[in-house]
Amino acid sequence: MPRRARVPMVDIFCGAGLLSAGFRARGFDPVLALDVDEHSVRSYNRNVASVAEVGSVERVRPVRARALLSSPPCQGFSTLGRRDSKDERNALCLHIPKWAAEVRPEIVVIENVPPFLESPQWRAMMRRLAAMGFEHDAWVLDAAEYGVPQHRERAFTIASKIGLPRRPESQPTREVDFVFERIRAGDSMHQWPLPSPLALARFKRIPPGGDWRDVYRVTPRECPTSWRTLGTHATDIWGRMKLGAPANTLKSRFQNPSLGRYIHPHRHRVISLREGMRIQGIPDDWMLYGPQTAMVRQIGNGVPLKLGIAIAEVVMELFD
Repeated sequence: MPRRARVPMVDIFCGAGLLSAGFRARGFDPVLALDVDEHSVRSYNRNVASVAEVGSVERVRPVRARALLSSPPCQGFSTLGRRDSKDERNALCLHIPKWAAEVRPEIVVIENVPPFLESPQWRAMMRRLAAMGFEHDAWVLDAAEYGVPQHRERAFTIASKIGLPRRPESQPTREVDFVFERIRAGDSMHQWPLPSPLALARFKRIPPGGDWRDVYRVTPRECPTSWRTLGTHATDIWGRMKLGAPANTLKSRFQNPSLGRYIHPHRHRVISLREGMRIQGIPDDWMLYGPQTAMVRQIGNGVPLKLGIAIAEVVMELFD
């Protein structure tokens, strides 16, 4: 039986390449990737394929491909950060139809946070794609339902000229504690910020599954005044991760304990880059580039690998 030809694809707003890696694992072939961040581009070229360039999506490249992937900035839509309808980055998704006109793909896959689907920018983008002959479907999927040791809801819009794919079948996460299994000595990705004496003292007071409330209960005088008004709804700030359960959504600053439940289950530190990469499903042979804050951002902004693979599998069926 002849081997099926790989499907050429372009990835804009590619980041470090997690979504591309998922699609490449299921038969797609990157021919161009684009991002404004030079560190992300270096990471993409090292781990996925040597086709990524530093550049703005405002200048469309004259390249043809059968699939177009895109993960436009989500900060202005995300409920986990400062949701801002006036964020200038919100309009960047409107460049996707321009790329579709030049690339001439049969499939366009757009990934973002769920509130993106309710935005005027999404509606404007879809009107333009519809005028080009694309029909579409949209899903909100939790990564933990697709083998990822992390609860992370993402929205996927599929615009197509060759039919619409079926919704991926869920494969719930079962093994989650491998994230904290032994990491190879000398792994440059196994790094984390050294805590200050005050932070270390707080870590030591937080039991398994605990959070800031355990510190405040014992030593309220050593806690910031803002903790007095957090209330019982803020249960993940300075939270210790739980063994045997999927992690909460990794943010683009997940090595800051004040932003979520990112303290190691039994060590007095936040999780390392490598542990964060494992939570995203990134293989241990991946290496990232840039200062530590840039690498944390590349990890936190990516699409979990197994979730990308699940999308790629159902999209590839349309090319059979």
